[in-house]
Amino acid sequence: MADTFNYRIDHHGSLVRPAELLAARAADDPEALHKAQLTAVEESVAYQRRLRSTVVTDGDFPREDFRSAVLDAVTGFRRTEERTADGLPRWVAEALPKANGPLVADWAARIADLTVIAPKVSLPSPAYLAATTFDPDLVGSGGPASARELGEVLAEIIHAEIELLVSRGVRLIQLNNPLLLGQVAADPAEPGPLSFEDALAVEAQAVRLDVRPEGVRIGVCPGWEAPAVVDRAGAESLFGEVPADRWILPYDKGTAAELDLLRALPEDRDACLGVVDAAVPELEDIDTVLARLDAGAEVKDIEDMAVAPSRGFADSAAHPLLSAEDQRRKLVLVETVARYCWGNEF
Repeated sequence: MADTFNYRIDHHGSLVRPAELLAARAADDPEALHKAQLTAVEESVAYQRRLRSTVVTDGDFPREDFRSAVLDAVTGFRRTEERTADGLPRWVAEALPKANGPLVADWAARIADLTVIAPKVSLPSPAYLAATTFDPDLVGSGGPASARELGEVLAEIIHAEIELLVSRGVRLIQLNNPLLLGQVAADPAEPGPLSFEDALAVEAQAVRLDVRPEGVRIGVCPGWEAPAVVDRAGAESLFGEVPADRWILPYDKGTAAELDLLRALPEDRDACLGVVDAAVPELEDIDTVLARLDAGAEVKDIEDMAVAPSRGFADSAAHPLLSAEDQRRKLVLVETVARYCWGNEF
C-alpha cells in the first residue's frame, strides 16, 4: 500500500474526556453541552497535532460511548436499564433502524476546518450492533425478524455514511467489532444471535466501496485482544471475506497468536498494530516494542504497517481506561516507535 505512511501514527479515536466536558454532560443542559463539546473537540485537535499524530479524531467527545455515533442518530433502538458484559448500557432493537441524517459527518467537517490533516472517523460495525441489540423476544411484536436482517439494515446505513464521509474528504474510517477475534479462536466463543458467517457478510456489505478515491482506507478493528490460539482458517475467512483495506490488530502482548493473526493477513492489506496497552498505566519498554515489530516484519512488509495503542482510551465518557497524563505518555510512545521504525518520512 503505497500511501500507508499517511496514517502511520494511528489511534482508535476514543480519548479521555476533559473534566469540563464531563461536568457539562452531567448538568443535562443541551445548549451548554454542545458548547462544551465544540470547545473540547477544538482543544483535542490541537492536542493531537502537538503529539504529531498522523490521524486526528474528535475523541468521541460528542458521544457517550463508541456505539453512540449510530445509536444516537437512528430510530428503532431503546436504551434499557441493563448492562452489557463490558459494562455499557444495553440497547435493544424494537424496530428496523432508520437514519435521521448524517451520523458523524458534520463533526468530521468541523475537524477538517481545524487542521489540514484529513480527519479519521470511527464507527461501531453493523455486525457488532446487530449481535448486541437483537432481542429474540421482540420478534413478532415489531422487532427485527433476525439478527442478520438487523445487521443488513445497519450495514446499509453505515455504508451510506462511509460514502458521505469519503465524499467530504475523510480518508481514514475505522469500524469496531470487538467480538470478531473471539470467533477466530481455536476454541471459538459462542457467536450469540449472529453467526460468524453472517457477521462477515454484514461487515462486507458495509465496507465495500465501488469507487475508492486515492488514499482512502476503510479499516476494521476485530477485537482488543488476540485469542490464546488462532484458528488459521477462521482468520483467513475473516480477512478474506471482509474487503477492508486496513486491519487494526492487537500486538501489545508479544504472543504467538498475535503473530499468527498477522501471518493470516493477505499481502495487499495494511496492518495497524496496537503496540501499547491502552488499559494499563505502566509504560512499555521501547526496545521490547521494537523487537516485536521486528518479528512482525518477518511475516509482513513493514512498509504496509502502522502503529497505534491497543484500543480506545475510553469505551464510554464516564469510564476512561487511563488518566489523561497516562494517555499522553502512551500516545507519545506510539509516535516515538513510529519514528524509530520509519524515520521522519511522514
